[in-house]
Parts: sequence; structure tokens; C-alpha cells
Amino acid sequence: MQATLPGRAARSILFGAEALAAALSPSTYTAPVRALAARQLCATAWEVLPGFVVFCAALAALVIRVIDSTARDFGLSGYSLDLYARLLVLELIPLFVALFVSVRSGAALGTEVALLRVGGVLDQGNDPLRAELLPRGIGVAAAVLALTAVGCLVALVVAYVGLYGFSPWGHGAYARAIGQAFAPAVLAGFALKVAFFAVAVATVPVAASVGGSREMRSVPDAAPRGLVGVFVVLALVEGASIALQYA
Repeated sequence: MQATLPGRAARSILFGAEALAAALSPSTYTAPVRALAARQLCATAWEVLPGFVVFCAALAALVIRVIDSTARDFGLSGYSLDLYARLLVLELIPLFVALFVSVRSGAALGTEVALLRVGGVLDQGNDPLRAELLPRGIGVAAAVLALTAVGCLVALVVAYVGLYGFSPWGHGAYARAIGQAFAPAVLAGFALKVAFFAVAVATVPVAASVGGSREMRSVPDAAPRGLVGVFVVLALVEGASIALQYA
């Protein structure tokens, strides 16, 4: 019989807490866990890295051109780089990466957990989750962090080329502008937000399926249910980040 909504929510929250505690424990990272997490990281991030870099470069070139032209029209060209960094690097790229990874890998994890639950494997204890799904969740979280770092780096490089070309004479002004945009408090908030994104993408789809039904007909709904949960959590984290940063 399917659990009630409060029961599923409580079990999902409990699983998320247990998974996070296990991921933070050094004893978790045995050789098999590291190997499986590395394979998941490669499947989620490395295989799509060339296309991801091209997409980020194209998006960055478009955004910097639009912001620079708009700022010049209003006589605010001195603020174009700051606006670009805050819009694309701090907000759009982390959110895009989290959504991309959740669609590519997070939903698949949720579906696998639903199949394990229907087959009664989860009733055998935490061994299947710890041996198979926890390492993959760690790999998914690492993919979010890695792709976010790569995307932000590509965006900053494209911004420099878009504003100063390939001339080395803009390094000083560019470094000062980036330093002002990325103050220590802003960087701390950015790192915390990306960490929350990574945890949400890795745990929410699995937690939603752990607390789901044991009926086979519920399996096709596992991926959409997990994605909806991820989208809600990402929206809440992003909203809280914007409210705290620009309040």
C-alpha cells in the first residue's frame, strides 16, 4: 500500500539527511565507492564537456554583447562587466548546470530507486543504497560542481575577449572589475548556493523515489516526480540567494 504523503515526505527527508551524512564521512570513500563515483562523474560531465563548453561560450558571447550595448546606450558602460558577472556567472550558469545535470543523471537515479523499491531490494536494508546509489549520487554532485566551475571560467574568458579582444593591456582593469564584483561575501554566498544545488540534484530525485509506491505503475512517474522536486528546491535556493544578496 502506498504511504501517505506526510510519511513519504518524512522518509525522503530522512534519506536525504542519511545520504548527506554518509557523503561527508571519510570512511565512505572506499576504493569501489571512489571508482563508481568517478565513472558517474565521467558519464555526467566529461562526456558532454566539449558541447557544454561551446554552449557556455556562445551564451556568454551573446549576453556580454547585449549587456555591453545596452549599458553604452544608457551611458553605463563602466558597469557592464559587473552586470555581466552578476547575471551570467553568479546566477544563470549555476542554475543552468543544476537543471542540466538533474535532467541528464538525477532523473535516472530516481527511476532506478523506484525499480529497486518495486522489486523489494530496498527492504533488505541500506546496502543497495550505500553500495550503488550513494557513490553515483556523489558523482552527480561532483559533476554539478565541476561543470559550474568550467562554465564560469569559460564565461569570464569570453567576457575578457568580448570587451578587450586578445590584447593583454586590459588585464589590470578587468582584474579590478572582477575583484569588485566578486567580493569575499559574494563568493561565499555563491559557493554555498552551488553546494546546495549539488546536494539537491544528487539527493532529491532519489529521496522522492525512496518514499514512493511499491506498485510497478509508479515507476514511470519517478523521473517527473524527482525533477519537479529538484526544480522546487532550486527555485527556493535561488530565491533565497537573490533575496539575501540584493536585500
